[in-house]
Amino acid sequence: MDNKTLEFVTYCISKLAHTLKMSQREVYRRLKQSGILYDYIVPSYDVLHTFSSRYLIEDLTDYMKEKGVLPQ
Repeated sequence: MDNKTLEFVTYCISKLAHTLKMSQREVYRRLKQSGILYDYIVPSYDVLHTFSSRYLIEDLTDYMKEKGVLPQ
């Protein structure tokens, strides 16, 4: 993972933690265990980083719900 991708992942985790009122550690754990981090966020960096912050967080929370990481 290059520095740009790492910074983006850190940004996503921080924004999700704030939005979901969870610790960054807990958000990271859920993203990693569900595969969202390395199977979706990292490989999709080129597309995801072009999204607005609001759309990005909506997309990620919807996917977390779909994967069972968050309640529906």
